[in-house]
Amino acid sequence: MASQLRQTYTSELDQLKLQVEVMGVRVDENLERMREVLRTGDARLAALGVNADDDIDAMNVSLTERCYDLLRREAPVASDLRVVVSVVRMLTELERVGDLALRVMKLAPDHALLSSHDAIADILSVMADQSIESYRLALRAWSTEDLAIATQLAAGGNSMGIYRERLTAELLRLSEPDAVAVALVATTAGQAFDRIADHASIMGARLRYLITGDPDHLAAEVR
Repeated sequence: MASQLRQTYTSELDQLKLQVEVMGVRVDENLERMREVLRTGDARLAALGVNADDDIDAMNVSLTERCYDLLRREAPVASDLRVVVSVVRMLTELERVGDLALRVMKLAPDHALLSSHDAIADILSVMADQSIESYRLALRAWSTEDLAIATQLAAGGNSMGIYRERLTAELLRLSEPDAVAVALVATTAGQAFDRIADHASIMGARLRYLITGDPDHLAAEVR
């Protein structure tokens, strides 16, 4: 009987980890919408992104409640507790990445403003690409439990610094009447991409702790 209960509990933990991956794919779909909205200013696509974010938020609530229910019903051993706590943390990171993607999509009405400044638009496009690449690396690490990738993400930190510097330099060169408006919009987008890359790094740190159980790795999650 105890063995059967243990098997059921293990299956529930595996399902939780899989559902994190499903939510991660939903966030990835919105990141792709974000990139397209940045490129085209497509208001229809931005609206789809808003609706998709509502679904992501609902998944976050539902899965978090499942984690709390597992903790309430069971007395997990250390490794199981690490899984549940890691899932809760990953859900939080995914939800935040989704919110950042939404923040950029809400800039769709300002597309013409940004696209009138080629250098700034190009930098933001590269930042979007880099942030999505980092996120997808983190999601792949989670789905495969790849310690090497997790370590790369956690130890590598945020690689967006050079693009922040280039964006700042371009914004300081602005002298047109719309300079303030452009700077506000570009800064909002740039900060969102920067934070998405940060969250990818935190996801790597959390996965590294999940795999190794080494509490020293928890410090890498602090940003």
